[in-house]
Amino acid sequence: MRCLVVGHLTHDTIVKDGRKTERIGGGAYYSSIALSKFCEVVVLTKVGKDFPVEWLEELESYGISTIIIPSEKSTAYELLYLDEENRQLKLLSKADPFTLDEIPREKFDIILFNPVANEIPPEALSLVKAKNVATDAQGFIRDFENGRVVLNEINGEFLKNAHIVHADANEFQHIKNLNPGDIDVLLISNGAERGVAYYKGEKYVYYPLKIDVADPTGAGDVFLASFAYFYMDCPFIQALKRANAFTATFLERRTIDFPIAEAMEKAKFVKVEKANTDEETSAR
Repeated sequence: MRCLVVGHLTHDTIVKDGRKTERIGGGAYYSSIALSKFCEVVVLTKVGKDFPVEWLEELESYGISTIIIPSEKSTAYELLYLDEENRQLKLLSKADPFTLDEIPREKFDIILFNPVANEIPPEALSLVKAKNVATDAQGFIRDFENGRVVLNEINGEFLKNAHIVHADANEFQHIKNLNPGDIDVLLISNGAERGVAYYKGEKYVYYPLKIDVADPTGAGDVFLASFAYFYMDCPFIQALKRANAFTATFLERRTIDFPIAEAMEKAKFVKVEKANTDEETSAR
């Protein structure tokens, strides 16, 4: 199975408990390493000459191929953690956005768009060829005021060109003109709390496994990527349970170097229920 992930790899400075650490980040990074557990993965990204080569070599160690389009700068963020669930993002620099001509027309099994700073043109979702097109909404709704990340209200009609869309509960409130029935699957996560998922317009609620999480960074990206894979071969509810369990195992280990059987065993304990009401979303 061949998978393409599009988005900026980022240079992240993590500030937590008074300590600073620097590492590779971005939705494309976390989604690609999750998919590399199952698929042949290609990442299309833009970084500057300042981007540490050892971080790119880390991707290669997972068997991930990278298509790097040179940029004057790399996208860099400061992530200030206020507590385990809440953080403040500050954009330090931004790589060049993708042009439509740079989006591959080659066919893949899965194409996953995971922007972090408005680097992907919304029209790109209608141009690609894949059995499954998945996207995270976060990078489409972000704006920046003196580097601080703010969320803009957007017209979400372009998201109808995807099969799978993920947003967290706060982000989804900023997306207009997108109804759950417009796409195959809509995933609305809420950190460690109960999430909502729509399958062909039918609403379900799911309950993430309760685990001790020291670092939640990348959770939504791993969740979306693993769901996109499992959804290729599994019924919706089974894919949702497996994606939750895979994400929980990643968050516990902070690596994908664990037996798949371990995550699949945990999937038995993920609770999913079909809902009769529509509390979390309404027609937009």
